[in-house]
Amino acid sequence: MKLHELSPAAGSTSEAKRKGRGPGSGNGKTAGRGHKGQKARSGGGVRIGFEGGQMPLTRRLPKRGFNNIFAKKYSIVNLSALNCFEDDAVVGIDELLQKKIIRKPQDGVRVLGGGELGKKLTVKANAFSESAKAKIEAAGGKVEVV
Repeated sequence: MKLHELSPAAGSTSEAKRKGRGPGSGNGKTAGRGHKGQKARSGGGVRIGFEGGQMPLTRRLPKRGFNNIFAKKYSIVNLSALNCFEDDAVVGIDELLQKKIIRKPQDGVRVLGGGELGKKLTVKANAFSESAKAKIEAAGGKVEVV
């Protein structure tokens, strides 16, 4: 097969509609825009969310809550997920990414105490819950805040 023999799958492409090319085309004269008005003009139309002068929905609804822009967003790891590591292993962000326990570290990794830990591990993370610390140390492991 050569490059000039390649073609797209049947039905996957269609010819572009040629606007304003005479009455026989079905899209001649006003080219599907109708007669006059804001939407018939070049560059015409209204912005997103405009409701013809009526108070827009986004402004009618009350504002609620508060979004802290300085808040740290941690990737969460439960203790039960750490059982896939060998005994005496050092578990850090790179190892968690390799085993696909977390997808991306965001602002860091936080270990929570969900489930049980049956291995002796050294866990390096940005934050730990109190129950996670207690369970890791009870299993004979170490906790290191990075």
